[in-house]
Formats: sequence, structure tokens, C-alpha cells
Amino acid sequence: MYEPLEIAEEKMEKTLSNLAEDYSTIRAGRANPNVLNKITVDYYGSPTPLQQVANISVPEARMLVIQPWDRSLIKAIEKAIQASDVGINPNNDGTVIRLVFPELTEERRKDLSKDVKKKGEAAKVAIRNIRRDCVDTIKKAQKAGEITEDDQKKDEDEAQKLTDKYIGKVDKAVEAKTKEIMTV
Repeated sequence: MYEPLEIAEEKMEKTLSNLAEDYSTIRAGRANPNVLNKITVDYYGSPTPLQQVANISVPEARMLVIQPWDRSLIKAIEKAIQASDVGINPNNDGTVIRLVFPELTEERRKDLSKDVKKKGEAAKVAIRNIRRDCVDTIKKAQKAGEITEDDQKKDEDEAQKLTDKYIGKVDKAVEAKTKEIMTV
């Protein structure tokens, strides 16, 4: 495979994994520790990811239990969760923090699925931009005489096939996450 195509495929793969990471933070009615991935806690003056200062477990389908290794962090963890966009009030009993996920309403499910589609569209735009950059690089190489016109056409077609493949993967991811959210 021609080098610009390899670079384009790497970037498209990163776009897809970023989308999957974004989707893992969207809660779908069930407790998922990934919703806490972006939360950082002030730990002795430095922002530290929650996973590095506490144990997070899922004892029930709709509950997360956060047990800090240092009890003095309970208030800081509680504040960080309240300040985040998780949308759940933490319950603290002095030793652990419990997050109880309420059942999603139909309206909230629809809002979440719109958000999922919006993130999917953004990923598709990013993939198309990667294709455009790749095709520009191929055209420059042809103008500079590094590749023939036939190779240019072949590589541009290859870039389009790559784009179609990744757009299809994004569509599947959007469909899967929307189905997960809409399932009661």
C-alpha cells in the first residue's frame, strides 16, 4: 500500500477508536464504569484520574460503588462527580460512594441517541477530511513526477474504498449504540 494511504488508514482507525471511547462514556441505563473515565480528582494538588485513586465496582446492574484507597479523598471525589456531566448525585456513607443510575426516560433516550448520531456525523466528517488530505498528497506526488497518472487514479480509488469502509464502520457503531440506548 502507498504510504499516504497507510497514514490515512491509521488516522481513520484513530478516529474510529476515539468515537468508541466517546460512546463508552454515554450511559445507557446500566451502570458502566467507563462513564467515569473523564473525571479527575484533586489529589495532593494535582488532577488525577478517578481510576487511579479508587476502586470502582458494579455490584448491581444500575449501581457503581467507588471505594477510594485514601478515605480523605471522599469529599474530593464527590465534588468531582457533581461537577462532571455524569448527571447523578453521589451517595456517600463515609467509606464508599454509591452512584445509582436511574431508569432512563423515553425523552432522555431520544436525546442520547441524537447525541450519538451527532458524534457519528463528526467522525464521518473527520474521515472525509483524512481522505481529502490523502488525495491531495497523491496529486502532489503525481505533479512532482513521483508516481504515474495511472498510479494516481488507482491510489485515489483506494483512498475512496478506505473511506467507504470506515464510514460503514462508523454507521455500524452509531446503529449499535443507538440500539443499546433505546433498549428498555
